[in-house]
Amino acid sequence: MDEQHVAQLVERVVELEMRLAFQDDTLQRLNAVVTDQALRIEQLERRFELSLTDLKALRGLLYADPSQEPPPPHY
Repeated sequence: MDEQHVAQLVERVVELEMRLAFQDDTLQRLNAVVTDQALRIEQLERRFELSLTDLKALRGLLYADPSQEPPPPHY
């Protein structure tokens, strides 16, 4: 191999290493974003379930069984 060919190979290897480093950094940042989003989704799901539980309890209070209500005073 002549020196020019070796220099081209070294240049290509360096370029590949730089690309790999950039992709590795990008992958780590994306992983951090996905992890944060997964945690946020879990928090929102818990809040949503609590809200549904509260809503069901309120519905039970607001819309009581009519058969258990006393008759109106004019009866």
